[in-house]
Amino acid sequence: MAELATIARPYAEALFQVSRADLAATQSWLDSLAGAAGNDELLQFAANPKVNASQVFHIVTSVLQGPLPERGANFLRAVIDNHRLAALPEVARQFRQLANSVSGSADALIQSAFPISPAELDSLKTTLEKRFGRRLEPSVQVDPDLIGGVRVVVGDEVLDTSVKARLEQMKMALTA
Repeated sequence: MAELATIARPYAEALFQVSRADLAATQSWLDSLAGAAGNDELLQFAANPKVNASQVFHIVTSVLQGPLPERGANFLRAVIDNHRLAALPEVARQFRQLANSVSGSADALIQSAFPISPAELDSLKTTLEKRFGRRLEPSVQVDPDLIGGVRVVVGDEVLDTSVKARLEQMKMALTA
């Protein structure tokens, strides 16, 4: 959704500029806010004209696991006051991209047909870092539809070594 990305960009960039000294901590509380803001019921509550900003702030902060730092609380108030709560997941994504650009790392979504053990993940991470040429922050999703193998998404690059992808390639070759 291009509009949401456009709305989120100034928030992510401004937060990035004031948080350069502590990007990891900021990313942590921002991810918590984004998770809360991803709840449809919360967004409907916030959109209700009978609900004021302080009520929305109280509800959002009450579902978080820990207290927000002062900067986080001020940021959340600004987002709520400007009716941009729905943009928080996109703000968090763009903030992560900015933080990764500074650290020279990237997020990697690893989709596997089966659960991956920590030892296997470490080995796979090392191999993928050599392949993509940068430090990776992996997150794993289990997708049984892949049948076997893995599918890795790093930014706009995709490495698909799954059985499902190989079967699709064979199907295309046979029908061509």
